[in-house]
Amino acid sequence: MAGTDPIAEAAAEGDADALFVLTAALLTPARFPSVLGDDYPAACAALGLEPYADGYGLVFGQDGLGARWTVVIDDVSLVAVAISSWDCGMAYDLSPDEESVVSGLPGWPLDLMSRAPGVPAPHDPEPEEGDPAPLVPPSGDEWGPAQRRLGADEVALQWAAWRARVGDDGTYTDGPATPDATAASPVDDPYDGVRKALDELRGYLEDPPPVGRVRSASDGEAGARMLRADGPGWSLVAKADDMAFVLLDELPREVLPVARGARLPALLEALDAMAVRPS
Repeated sequence: MAGTDPIAEAAAEGDADALFVLTAALLTPARFPSVLGDDYPAACAALGLEPYADGYGLVFGQDGLGARWTVVIDDVSLVAVAISSWDCGMAYDLSPDEESVVSGLPGWPLDLMSRAPGVPAPHDPEPEEGDPAPLVPPSGDEWGPAQRRLGADEVALQWAAWRARVGDDGTYTDGPATPDATAASPVDDPYDGVRKALDELRGYLEDPPPVGRVRSASDGEAGARMLRADGPGWSLVAKADDMAFVLLDELPREVLPVARGARLPALLEALDAMAVRPS
């Protein structure tokens, strides 16, 4: 959370041109809010942006009237430093200058829990002629591509907990991975979708997909890599030296484990080699 005293004072005075910064995110080929799309070009298109190689920074805040705004800037390094500082529990004043602002979009694409002090509750700004529709986060009551990708992100964040639930044969040792264990599956064989996803991933090795469809990042362990991949109707989370989990549009909120087996290791190794990585 950041905001200089002048910005905070302007916000308290109801200055609609002020921005009180709540948080930020990167929009780059290797790191972007997956809620926006399966890959970097799709995520940019969701915000009306060109998919430039250097990427963007996304600054989420409220103006002095409390309205929600997403400000896109081209100073990626500034946002990266701010995020790293906040992750370490350090204060950082993220105050982009006007020259770095690419666009200001009404609303937030993410569900933010924080709010600026001293201003009205978060709300969409009053629309003006020609303004785009306000950005809104995906509904938590529905299931679709955005929720599936967010679910995969959560599995990656909680990898150790999910991995501890799965035996070497790729089955859960403590019951199903769905909130309603008695619910009937909407498909005859859930793993038909998994096999399709793995086939499409193998196709990525021959015909590279749009940048960002396959991403690799350090998971904090020495030498270990966490893979995230997406495609039409599916998302995959895997450790390059371990197993994988797949989420499908057709199976709401289910997380399907994929045992390491005979073919998965080579696929994960090849995907890790082709994946885009944070610089």
